[in-house]
Amino acid sequence: MSTRMHTLHVELVSHHDDRSYPIVIGDQLLADAQLFEELLGDRPVVLVSNNVIAPLYMERVRQSLGEARKVTEVILPDGEAHKTLETLNRILTRALEDRHERRSVFVALGGGVVGDMTGFAAACFQRGVDFIQLPTTLLAQVDSSVGGKTGVNHAFGKNMIGAFHQPIAVLIDLTTLHTLPPREFAAGIAEVVKYGLIYDPSFFEWLLNNADRLLARDDSVLAEAIERSCAIKAEVVAADEREGGLRAILNFGHTFGHAIEKEQGYGAWLHGEAVASGMIIAARISAARGDLDWGCVAQLEHFLRRFDLPIEPPKEMTATRFLEAMAGDKKVDRGRIRYVLLAALGQAVLRDDITYPEIAAALGKTG
Repeated sequence: MSTRMHTLHVELVSHHDDRSYPIVIGDQLLADAQLFEELLGDRPVVLVSNNVIAPLYMERVRQSLGEARKVTEVILPDGEAHKTLETLNRILTRALEDRHERRSVFVALGGGVVGDMTGFAAACFQRGVDFIQLPTTLLAQVDSSVGGKTGVNHAFGKNMIGAFHQPIAVLIDLTTLHTLPPREFAAGIAEVVKYGLIYDPSFFEWLLNNADRLLARDDSVLAEAIERSCAIKAEVVAADEREGGLRAILNFGHTFGHAIEKEQGYGAWLHGEAVASGMIIAARISAARGDLDWGCVAQLEHFLRRFDLPIEPPKEMTATRFLEAMAGDKKVDRGRIRYVLLAALGQAVLRDDITYPEIAAALGKTG
């Protein structure tokens, strides 16, 4: 029996359609047949997972979907290195082989890579079908499953090929966090603390005060951290769905982080690890400009260290290498790299005037 603790709504209403959807947070949601029935009716499903998550949860979801429903399983190789057009084609081929139609629903069971690729496949399949997110990692639960960004990586950059395609629901089953390796759990914490830094100082303070309980994976504290993170992201996405302005603040730490991922080879550093290091670089630049208190930078560094997250980039990554890697980022506008800095704790701002010396100083190195 599931416990549906919280339900949030991402409000996306325009003059011609309503793409709003619920985010349900609770225990044992993957085993809640009634919940799937409410969302899907009798519609066919393309169920996508990977070879790490499928053995843990695929059968549970299959039972919840019911024996009468047509379900096509697609199990992908695990890891960011497989977030490619070739892997995407495997999802589409299986859906076509099993003669799925526009009323079919794609269901993503896994972390951010599975969610991004399944969502992009749903956006492409017969020019767009519905999909549902079942995120099983903390990072996916608080970040990538919410907001409709889908896509794959390219040799020239992370998520360079994709589409905005909103899910019809996000089901966050807290019990999946019990099987999450410590490194993956920590990677998700990096995205959680980001929300306090860019939007809600009281949330940042709450996280600092509850670090011990987060480390212990206390269910009630985790549920609150996830709900508050999702609520902030839902508010930002509702105000700016396609990143025309406000939504860009969600990229705090990501411009530097994506450069680390690209330079190291996708998967060598987890996304959250790269973002952690990227947030420190951005915070140091913000403090050096006189905007952010240095004490806040020290608090952030201490918090990230508690979870064994990296606060320094790879030793060989100089300011020059960062700038070269960031030059192809999709946040470049008219040839200028756009960065997210902090004007103060809880106040993120977009800047395109960061200089080479500022980056070098934040890295503590030159070259």
